[in-house]
Amino acid sequence: MTDKKVYAQREVGECEPLTFDAEICNGCNRCVEVCQVDIMIPNPEKGKPPIVLYPSECWYSGDCVTACPREGAIRLNNLLRNRVHWKQKKSI
Repeated sequence: MTDKKVYAQREVGECEPLTFDAEICNGCNRCVEVCQVDIMIPNPEKGKPPIVLYPSECWYSGDCVTACPREGAIRLNNLLRNRVHWKQKKSI
C-alpha cells in the first residue's frame, strides 16, 4: 500500500465562527469530538489548533468552547445579526 496524501480545502465564506489562540491551544481536539455539526478536522501538525473547514455550518452552540480544557484557547464569534446592540437610555 502506498502512502497517499489527502488534501482538505477550507470553505470560503463570510463568517468566522471560531478563533483559536495557537499559544494556548495544545491540539487535544476535544472541540472536534464534541462539535455537533462536524465543522472542524484535527490539524495534521501535532499540537496545532484544529482546522475549521465548514464555518458557515456552525450552529454557534458553544459546545466546543465548553469542552476545551484550556481557557481562552478557543473563542466563539457570534454572528453580528445575533449580537445584542445596547443603547444607553438617557434619563431626565
